[in-house]
Amino acid sequence: MPSLKQQPNLVYVFADQLRYQSCGYAGDASAITPNIDRLSREGANFCNAVSGSPMCAPYRASLFTGKYASSTGMAINELRMNPNHDCFGHVLHRNGYQTSYIGKWHLWANQLGKHDAPKNSYIPPGQHRLGFDGEWSAYNFHHRYFDAYYHKDSPEKIVLPGYEPDRQTDLAMDYLQRASITDAPFALFLSIGTPHDPWTRDNVPDVDYERFRDTDFPLPPNYRDENDPYGDTWAIMSAAERAQLPEWMRGYYAMTTNLDRNIGRLLHAIDELGVRDNTIFVFTSDHGEMFGAQGRRAKNIFYEEAVRVPFLIRWPRHIPEAHVSDVCLNTPDIMPTLLSMMNLPIPEDVEGTDLRHAAVPCETSQPFDEPAAAFMQGMGCTAKWEDGYEWRALRTKQHTYAVHRPDGSEKLFDNVADPFQTRNLIDDSASAALREELRAMLKGRMDALNDTFEACTWYRDNWTADRIILRTATLP
Repeated sequence: MPSLKQQPNLVYVFADQLRYQSCGYAGDASAITPNIDRLSREGANFCNAVSGSPMCAPYRASLFTGKYASSTGMAINELRMNPNHDCFGHVLHRNGYQTSYIGKWHLWANQLGKHDAPKNSYIPPGQHRLGFDGEWSAYNFHHRYFDAYYHKDSPEKIVLPGYEPDRQTDLAMDYLQRASITDAPFALFLSIGTPHDPWTRDNVPDVDYERFRDTDFPLPPNYRDENDPYGDTWAIMSAAERAQLPEWMRGYYAMTTNLDRNIGRLLHAIDELGVRDNTIFVFTSDHGEMFGAQGRRAKNIFYEEAVRVPFLIRWPRHIPEAHVSDVCLNTPDIMPTLLSMMNLPIPEDVEGTDLRHAAVPCETSQPFDEPAAAFMQGMGCTAKWEDGYEWRALRTKQHTYAVHRPDGSEKLFDNVADPFQTRNLIDDSASAALREELRAMLKGRMDALNDTFEACTWYRDNWTADRIILRTATLP
């Protein structure tokens, strides 16, 4: 391994609920995201990146372990993460990195509806910070963004006056200034809560809302008036909520513009500190948002609006500018890919794939094995133990194939010919061979991971006590 001074720094910024389709560089004319768009031109754009388990806690568990939700046990939100994994933060800490985590954690035990109580919002130092043993300015989760709070090493709430993403970026810039003048490399993870709902006027800065006050946000082409029969409590919508969809989108895009401005501030700070060339900068999101598409809101489903996310990496002199990779990048692949780029060891039990050569194509002209598809898991209801919403899916560069556990129904979409996934090809005779190929591929992926496609409550009954994961060794 190179000396510590030669090791690249890492800045990993992830938004909450920002979908790929709502970024300017992805073709959305309504989006005002000049800094994110610039980042896509300065590095690599993984245009087929997906969230393997499109919910807050399962995503974060996969990000930090390099494993799938069926292996971490994070079947729903509001669970405490099992600390007995060799995680991203552990590897960084063992190899001399300064670490900092700022923002939303969402891997700490939580009483649904009581997330502001300190016993639920404060993550104490120790094993449940999963190796992030450096500077800590975080909270489990909340979604009110004005005058919000975070914790350091005590249950005391530290109020952030003003708009939370602005103040979190201030914290990040302050950390970078201090970390950049030391000999040890640094790794900063910044988890920004926007553009997660609620998208109400009192949760959005005036200056950003005004930019969209007169913008028309039509319902999506795949909007459905009836609720998706596979949608859980968080996915279904009342008539009053459906009437709010255009206004919700106005708030969402305003939050995204604020997010973009803070990305610009962070990139400028890195440039001014003189660490641009030796810093891997990642911008992504944990999942997307449906906004009425397919008769759903929120996430937790295999449709494009929920799973497809931005994933941009800038690393000057290593990643060519405006590089586009169409590799099927999945959440468990992120940890091994970045560790490989940083010349750090990848834990043996990681289940994701090292896709370093897709990010840094100039390193070798030799072809490399890449996943034929991203394997995605819907483990059940969003935030409570309730059966009937489980699914498994594959997303190739062209197709999405999915199976609903409750009735065994299947869906097959051609995402190139039908980007809004309005035509289910599962019974199309011309797609019979593809259907059989994807069925076999899905079974192979599940068998390899010992994913037996259990009901949601199976994880409650077999893996948890008091909402705390016991151990993965209880798997059959």
